[in-house]
Amino acid sequence: MDKDAAITVENLRKTYGSLTAVNDVSFAVQTEETFGIVGPNGAGKTTTIECLEGLKPPDNGHIRVLGFDPQKDRRALNARIGVQLQESNIAAQIKVWEALELYTSFYSNSVDPEELLEKLSLTPVRNSYYSKLSGGQKQRLFIALSLINNPDIVFFDELTTGLDPQARRLIWDLVRHVNDQGKTVVLTTHFMEEAERLCDRVMIMDHGQIIALDSPEKLIQNLGAEHKVIFSIKGDVQIEWFTNMASVENINIFRDKVTISGKDDRLLADVVNLLTARGIRHYDLHTQQPNLEDVFIALTGKEIRN
Repeated sequence: MDKDAAITVENLRKTYGSLTAVNDVSFAVQTEETFGIVGPNGAGKTTTIECLEGLKPPDNGHIRVLGFDPQKDRRALNARIGVQLQESNIAAQIKVWEALELYTSFYSNSVDPEELLEKLSLTPVRNSYYSKLSGGQKQRLFIALSLINNPDIVFFDELTTGLDPQARRLIWDLVRHVNDQGKTVVLTTHFMEEAERLCDRVMIMDHGQIIALDSPEKLIQNLGAEHKVIFSIKGDVQIEWFTNMASVENINIFRDKVTISGKDDRLLADVVNLLTARGIRHYDLHTQQPNLEDVFIALTGKEIRN
């Protein structure tokens, strides 16, 4: 394992009775990277996070977080990490500023609560009760509380679940800002777009095991999925126009809509050049690129898991 990593995990195993939640998992998280853990429900990602935070003792394995054993050195580790709270941990009738002041009192080393309120755009609601906050405001408060002790590592577990797209993207900007401040970020998410946009590396888990771990770009590249060029035309289309193009693997024509697929990077240029050379008028031309969601489905299957 990398001795310079912020987190090292070797052969982590955690069971609950006959259920093996995490099965012989090993990985490392580099200092100042944003590391994502994704997987279907029951994949073992939350249990893994809880073992790293010291909330659950592993049945077997070796864990070091900032050089600390999360079980034996939990008090020292808690001063160096930030953990996103769940909604049930916040009293409904506590005010925003009161929550920050309360959590400031837990640590000998803390940042200015007013500075956090300002950075996270919570100053306008500093006197509001927690129960009166919107979903996005609550999540920004969770981020503020996780940063109150100026941690080196911050853990976010399903931070944007339940938020509308606008609020989700605001939280993404805040997570990037946290990482830009030199902090290591470990997050779990159900949103593949979120992992693809935020994470330097992504670990995909299923049935308690790691089934893939790499940068989003390399995971997508290794999938070998097809690129698609989609457009509509007026008039007849001849499949033969495209069959001799080396970059084309599949052609589908439905009414006036044409979908051309291939794995070659030249696909888009080849299609556009052919349409131009033949003087074929087309419209609504766009591309579909493989993404991390395609990787996730290919590796874990399409079925819904409870």
